[in-house]
Amino acid sequence: MRHGGQILVDQLRLNGVRRVFSVPGESFLAALDGLHASGIENIVCRQEGGAAMMAEAHGKLTGAPGVLFVTRGPGATNAASGLHVARQDSTPMVVFVGQIARGHRDREAFQELDYRGVFGGVVKWAAEVDQTERLPEYISRAFHLAVSGRPGPVLLALPEDMLSARADVPDIPPPAPRVDGPVQTAADAVLDRLLAAERPLVVAGGPLWSQQAADDLRHVAEGLDLPVAVSFRRQAHMDNASPCYAGDLGVGANPRLALRLREADCVLALGTRFGDVVTGGYEWIDPARPGMTFLHVHADPDELGRVYRPDLAVNLAAPALLAELARRPLERQAKWADWRHAAREDYHAWQVPKPTPGAVRLEQVIGHLAEVLPEDAIVTNGAGNYAAFLHRYYRFRRHGTQLAPTSGSMGYGFPAAIAASLEHPDREVVCLAGDGCFQMTLNEMSTAIQHGAAPIVIVANNGRYGTIRMHQERHYPGRVSGTDLANPDFAALARAYGGEGIVVTDGAAFPAALEAARMSHKLTVIELRLDPEMLSTGQSLTEMRALGEWRG
Repeated sequence: MRHGGQILVDQLRLNGVRRVFSVPGESFLAALDGLHASGIENIVCRQEGGAAMMAEAHGKLTGAPGVLFVTRGPGATNAASGLHVARQDSTPMVVFVGQIARGHRDREAFQELDYRGVFGGVVKWAAEVDQTERLPEYISRAFHLAVSGRPGPVLLALPEDMLSARADVPDIPPPAPRVDGPVQTAADAVLDRLLAAERPLVVAGGPLWSQQAADDLRHVAEGLDLPVAVSFRRQAHMDNASPCYAGDLGVGANPRLALRLREADCVLALGTRFGDVVTGGYEWIDPARPGMTFLHVHADPDELGRVYRPDLAVNLAAPALLAELARRPLERQAKWADWRHAAREDYHAWQVPKPTPGAVRLEQVIGHLAEVLPEDAIVTNGAGNYAAFLHRYYRFRRHGTQLAPTSGSMGYGFPAAIAASLEHPDREVVCLAGDGCFQMTLNEMSTAIQHGAAPIVIVANNGRYGTIRMHQERHYPGRVSGTDLANPDFAALARAYGGEGIVVTDGAAFPAALEAARMSHKLTVIELRLDPEMLSTGQSLTEMRALGEWRG
């Protein structure tokens, strides 16, 4: 006889779980008891949103579900932002939420929530376990669903009396390896359509990638002389040094690449959902009149035809198709040479920095990072205009080196960096954060210090919510409302938590600051004091305001 918490933890061990992220609550005390001496590391966080983002980042890095424990009511709703990241980013995740005792349900008891109703549109599956003896069954289904088709988050609510009750029930083994159907026919069909095109473009993205998949993509692209773009924040899906790499179709994308997408006569969407960001809000390619041959490869059949009608729909994980293509003899297509070369030249031109105002310039900071960081360094970010500098000027070389939310969630970069540092303590981890972004989760500095995570955090401090200010000046020029920030001394705050802190007011001092941070081997915050005129990669605040006034 085991109590439910022990049954749960034993199932986690069988599923290969080495680390969980949590904020403790009385609603799952039995699970905490099960974790005691289990060998599973429990990363105790300071707020559920940060914990959820760490679990999501762990799922991105490993391909296995990140595991999260939060308590009922406010604990669960605090975690919702991280669950939304996992859903939008197609990241496997299993979330365990404490619940009130079964006999108190439907009375609006203390911290009661209907988790199916609250999270039904956010997760792949939300369920509540009413019988202790069925815990292995529910957990097995959760781990299967989290990684099947389009991966994503799954939530199980655990009534506290169910969890503390005892049962004699056998464990269920972890999911067996999947055997997919033959891919030869699909590869034949994709190649036939591609080779018939004059101006093809691959757009790679989505989940389930690996270093092998990234290598296969480069091999196939260079073997055929085929230009490849990547979707929003999936830049590590292909070595950016490849002559076939054309850049990313994300927020603030290269206008020349956006035009190339419009001009392509055949687009191969490889693993990506091909949504609004990659298509410029569905304006670069009209779903009603796409004007090109559209080939869509995706692991989830429900994504095929969701927005764009494919001329060829392939229900496969992109890495499986790439592995098959990479095994074949490939012949360079001379008719594509100028098209591919022009795409690469457009990328090179976009890499040339456009100077921004002030003594500290983000384009120079990112350029220096690209020069000195090792190829396996993990770079993370949340959301904000500062991230556009990273997307534009950093060069990703290997899979698993970019952790960034395609959901556009602020506050993500720092928890993701903690998770990365814990998973890969031998690798350098750098988080780029805005002053507004960092303040959403900086309390997790305590978590980093407690558990030995040692990321470097570069805070771009311009004293405002820069993205919102940009849109504000564009639409309501000069009418500043709700976008200015009062900021702490970020470096001093890092020292107060037990880390290191450095302030940079002159760009010439940044290389030395970065080197000191790299040598410290502990959490270090480098605060960049930016000129208030700095707004985006392309325009200053004054220029953006003038444009807004001109537009009327």
